[in-house]
Amino acid sequence: MKRILLLGAPGAGKGTQAQTIMQMLNIPQISTGDLLRAEVKSGSELGQQLASILQTGQLVSDDIVTRLVKEKAAKPECAEGYLLDGFPRNLAQAQLLEQANLGLDLVIEFDVPDEVIVERITGRRSHPASGRVYHVKFNPPKVEGKDDVTGEDLVTRADDTPEVVVNRLEVYHNQTKPLVDYYRDLAKQGKVKFLKINGNQDIETVSKALREELRTMFN
Repeated sequence: MKRILLLGAPGAGKGTQAQTIMQMLNIPQISTGDLLRAEVKSGSELGQQLASILQTGQLVSDDIVTRLVKEKAAKPECAEGYLLDGFPRNLAQAQLLEQANLGLDLVIEFDVPDEVIVERITGRRSHPASGRVYHVKFNPPKVEGKDDVTGEDLVTRADDTPEVVVNRLEVYHNQTKPLVDYYRDLAKQGKVKFLKINGNQDIETVSKALREELRTMFN
């Protein structure tokens, strides 16, 4: 099986490298956000409960999210494995995953220093109408502050400000980073493979290192 979890701070490159993994191993991504939206859209009894929970801004319980992940993992398209996105986010959720017999085969940590994360995210500039994204350092527009195609102003998204990024990093270190030690311990016991990738490199270098590691593990 190829049941894989990606760990790393917001902006560490998980979303980009997830595409590399899915294409190479031919496995789907299980996104908890997508699962919740699909359940709401279905109009089921659970979907109606979720709609009211989400509308009031409350958090969906770990039990419900685990149940949805388990149901998705049992579907034919996940027979060879899957890539987990957004779950588990903390130790309690990781333990629920184990109790639901949803063990993992590989955990990949993308390691990027906090100061690099802040630079990556706060330097992003977006063109709201098209969704095009630039970076003041790594992918600058031809004219500073202007979209290459339309010449319209670029904006900094509300969740790309330094204050928000620092807060998101704090949440990650407090809630999700402990999973690194949790899965490292399981790896020492031979229960899962653990791979640490240096995410502080350009995208193609990280992708190449990842492909080489996956080829060794799954071929």
